[in-house]
Amino acid sequence: MALVTTKEMLLKAQEGNYAVGAFNVENMEMVMAVVSAAEELNSPVILQTTPSTVKYASLDYYLANVKVAAERASVPVAMHLDHGSSFELAMQALRTGYTSIMIDGSHESFEDNIAVSKAVADACRPSEIPVEAELGKVGGKEDDLDGGEGNAHTDPQEAKEFVERTGVSSLAIAIGTAHGIYKGEPKIDLERLSEIREVVSVPLVLHGGSGIPDEIIKESIRRGISKVNYATELRIAFSNGVKNLLAEDPNVIDPKKYGAAGRESVKEFVKGRMEICGSINRA
Repeated sequence: MALVTTKEMLLKAQEGNYAVGAFNVENMEMVMAVVSAAEELNSPVILQTTPSTVKYASLDYYLANVKVAAERASVPVAMHLDHGSSFELAMQALRTGYTSIMIDGSHESFEDNIAVSKAVADACRPSEIPVEAELGKVGGKEDDLDGGEGNAHTDPQEAKEFVERTGVSSLAIAIGTAHGIYKGEPKIDLERLSEIREVVSVPLVLHGGSGIPDEIIKESIRRGISKVNYATELRIAFSNGVKNLLAEDPNVIDPKKYGAAGRESVKEFVKGRMEICGSINRA
């Protein structure tokens, strides 16, 4: 089927108390792996690229990969700009054909974050493209994104005001997760999540899902998370698949062979995350 937006799939997830996995893809094999896993498990799925991934190729290169995969699939597939770093990049993704946009103004002041998030939401509304924003700071470092030390967790009342003033479709919140692989014992503020859910009506998003124990992810979903982002663990899965094949046979020179090994490793990882998210047979 054709690419869909994230609006309906996240509203369904919110109503059904499950989450949709959002997977950062870096190449064709990862796109194939994620969509194949979704097909096999009859799950809706979101594929996404960050600004640094876009720099590696371009918005239209990645969109073309995902568009072909979506057209061959029987499950809903959305293409999302993850951590859009500026109004200009968000507009480029919109014009290119991405079906979901994130604008990340979380490093700005509260008022400046509202201003840029509202501007993107207003610009995307005529095309009915949903917009995700972020309030609070998710720690760690992923790609060119640095959350810094000492996370500023999302304030529930600020979250309520932010959503009302910006008109965004979904909100990424900071409750103690981190980009990259979590260092040390995760300290996730689940009570804060519940407080935010009580006052914010739009679907909530959890960034920094890599390395968080499964039970914490499941409890976060039970408390109102409707989208969970995965990036670092996909890179690890792909790299391990390639490394394992080359370790078995260092003489392999056909990129298709080690690309396929990476693809299968990513597919198995994604299937496990979809199970954790509860999205199996929700397409």
